[in-house]
Amino acid sequence: MYDRSMRTTIEIADDKLIKLKKRAAERGERGYSGLVDEALEQYLAQVALESPDERRAALKRLYGAWDDATADEVRERIAESRKQWR
Repeated sequence: MYDRSMRTTIEIADDKLIKLKKRAAERGERGYSGLVDEALEQYLAQVALESPDERRAALKRLYGAWDDATADEVRERIAESRKQWR
């Protein structure tokens, strides 16, 4: 069996991209795909361990973290960004 992968496009903030490229260079890698793959593996492993009850509890702890004005601003930004989706 062999490891298959798919090319895709993702948006990464400039500051994170700079850090990814720097870290990849420090590791002697030509690109940062390996770093992204490792991060996704760690994230997916963590999420897989969480039960639905744990996720609900985490969401409940976040309730009220934003005031109404901040929540409205985030909703507006999301709506604006969705207009640019293809």
